[in-house]
Parts: sequence; structure tokens; C-alpha cells
Amino acid sequence: MDTTTYTAPQHRTATTTAPPPRGPAATFALHLGAMAVAMLLGMLLLAPVATALADAAGWDLAAAGPEAEALVMAATMTLGMAVWMVHRGHGPRAVGEMTAAMVLPFAMGLAPYWAGLVSAADALVVGHVLMLPAMVGAMLLRRSEYTGGHAHIRARTAWGRAVEAVAHRWPTLLALGLTFDSWLRPGIPPAWTLLLLGAEYLVIGAVRREFHRDRLLAAHIAGFVLYLGLAAVAATTPATVAGPVIAAAWILHIAWDAALHRADRVTWRWYAEACAVIDLVVGVTVLLAL
Repeated sequence: MDTTTYTAPQHRTATTTAPPPRGPAATFALHLGAMAVAMLLGMLLLAPVATALADAAGWDLAAAGPEAEALVMAATMTLGMAVWMVHRGHGPRAVGEMTAAMVLPFAMGLAPYWAGLVSAADALVVGHVLMLPAMVGAMLLRRSEYTGGHAHIRARTAWGRAVEAVAHRWPTLLALGLTFDSWLRPGIPPAWTLLLLGAEYLVIGAVRREFHRDRLLAAHIAGFVLYLGLAAVAATTPATVAGPVIAAAWILHIAWDAALHRADRVTWRWYAEACAVIDLVVGVTVLLAL
């Protein structure tokens, strides 16, 4: 008779906590560093969007005073940080405390500006200088939360799935943020940028020692020669010819990005993903400029 004990399958819970990779102090520092990076990415990606929306509404942020600039900085950095914290499993109270720690320093910097004691530029500097100590203070209030393991959320809810999708596609979002200005002011890159397109993966692959005198190396050399020729054509022909050549070269490069991303060779997958988005945006905006 089979006496094996039956064990019911365990259902996955909404969160799973990874053990801290290092000691409490190192884990605390990693938490702080990750949030700082998320803040910078939030500002990098969202500040151009805010500026474009303000321009569309006829509002010149540059002439609106330090209050508007502080609001945009605080809002974009806070959104980036909040998405990251939710992704890591922090609760609403912790996110709210960190949001206050990022917003209040700007208010403290603007107060002496309103009193006529400091200039507008100094008011913004005060806000940035005080932000990091304020974040550290908020983290110390919940020391156990920032010295333990990360709690990753599971995509069990619509909000969870949305946050996971944003976190997973960060190379695409980064590339869109870097190229956002291209949609507002489309232009034609110089012909020599095609040399960079042809050489970047050849150089990266050589540095990472991905080539072993095989067909992969031959393919990348052929790609470099092709883009060298396209660059020569774009540099020596009238703008009516050079523009379409440059647009076609950027769009054609997407196939190169996609092939390396799929093969997971030569370069990093995140880099290939970001490059594909940048190539697409630049190629399309060059066509718009034409």
C-alpha cells in the first residue's frame, strides 16, 4: 500500500520576500541608492513631458519662477521613487512618508526666497541639499523596513500588473525619455552618427569578448562596412538625398538591435531594447523633419 502523504499544493501569496543580500547597513544603503536612481530616472523621463504640456498650454515654466521649477522637480522625482517603492513592496504609509521627505525640503528652500533672503537659484539648491538627509531620516523612522529583504509584489491586481509592466520595461521608458525632445523639435542627425551605429556593437562585442573569429564577427564587420558606406553617401549628397538615407539607416538598425536582443549575444538585452526604441524614434522624427 502506498503510504505517501499527500501535500496540498501551496498557493502563491501576493508578495515574496527576498533575504537581504548583505548586512543591515549595506542593505540600507542599497535601498537609498535604488530610490535615488529611481528619482533621477523619474525626473529624466517626466520633466520633458511636463515641459511639453506646459508649452502646449502656453505656460512658460522658465519664466514662472522657482516655484514652478521646484514643483516639476519634486513631482517627477517623487513619481519615479513611488513607482519603485510600490514595486519593491513598500506600503502606502512608507511611500507617503518618503514623498513628504522629498517635497518638504523644496518648501523649506522656498520659504527664505519668499522672505527675500536668498535668490531663486539658491532656493532650489537648498531643496536638493536637504532632500537626501530628509530621505535618510524617513528611512531611519522605519529602519527594519529598509534593512530587511525586499518584498516584491505579485501581479495579482491591475495596479500590481501596471507597476510590474513599468518596472520590466524600464529600458524602453528610459529611451523614450532620452528622445522625447525629438518629437517636439524633429531634426536630422549629422551623417557621422551613422558611423556610431555601425561601430557600437562591434566595439561592445569586442570588449565583452563575444567574438571568436566566427560568422558573428564577420556579420558585425559587414554591418560596420555597410554603415560606413551609408555615412559616406549621407555626407557627400544633397540634403534631399542625405535625409532619407539617414532615416533609413536609423530604422534599419532596429533589425540589428532586435536580433541581438533575441539572441542575447554581444550586448546586454536592456541595451539592445533601449537602442531599438531610440533608433525608431530618431528614424521616424527624421522623416517628420523631412
